[in-house]
Amino acid sequence: MAHAAVSPSLHAMLTVAIPATAFGTNCYVVAPSEGEECLVIDPGFGVVDRVRETLAQHGLRPAAVLLTHGHLDHTMSVTPVCGGTVGAYVHGDDRYRLRDPRAGLSAPMVAMLQQEFGPAFQWQEPEVVHEVHDGARLELAGLSVGVRHAPGHTEGSVLFDLDGIPQPVRDAGSDLRATTFSGDVLFAGSIGRTDLPGGSGEAMRRSLRDVVLATADDTMVLPGHGRATTIGHERATNPHLQGL
Repeated sequence: MAHAAVSPSLHAMLTVAIPATAFGTNCYVVAPSEGEECLVIDPGFGVVDRVRETLAQHGLRPAAVLLTHGHLDHTMSVTPVCGGTVGAYVHGDDRYRLRDPRAGLSAPMVAMLQQEFGPAFQWQEPEVVHEVHDGARLELAGLSVGVRHAPGHTEGSVLFDLDGIPQPVRDAGSDLRATTFSGDVLFAGSIGRTDLPGGSGEAMRRSLRDVVLATADDTMVLPGHGRATTIGHERATNPHLQGL
């Protein structure tokens, strides 16, 4: 697929990835530039201090917390990051998970997490929650965020789409044009599991066919777990996308 030449005006976003302390979840902080408002995406276990350090380092102010879905490994730190005033954005079909996402965990998993995190494993629902829907356009922190519903991993899984790419990628001369935060829908070489409560293999196949494969090849993918990739690379190599 041929790509247009990179325009000097292509929007480059300040993008910082923060790994969680459990489950290898990626939390992202995204802003138009330093000293601006920012978005925090999928704050999982043990990221609060590092999110605050990132905000202080770059002079950022959180405008919203975006959740690709409601599983605890993507939401554990949402309430302290929101701080009672910043809104959390989640698809309506996963809204129920924010009431207490621990409820869907097995007893051994709860015991393990209680032993690992102690008092930090207590849950409090965010004070301000906004439900999003398929096709929504969110104007937040000086960024325009598209929402695409992609159920299968959970009922309310979404992709968050932004025009532009992380600053280092743009500076390296990449011909990528956009970024999608794929949560646990799409990974590099794999996809999210569908055997947990609320998951559906049939729904995932539809999401991969109608949502993921409808995305332009020159889109960077920042997933909920693992390394970054591109739609073009996954279209050509990801076995879960073949034959759809």
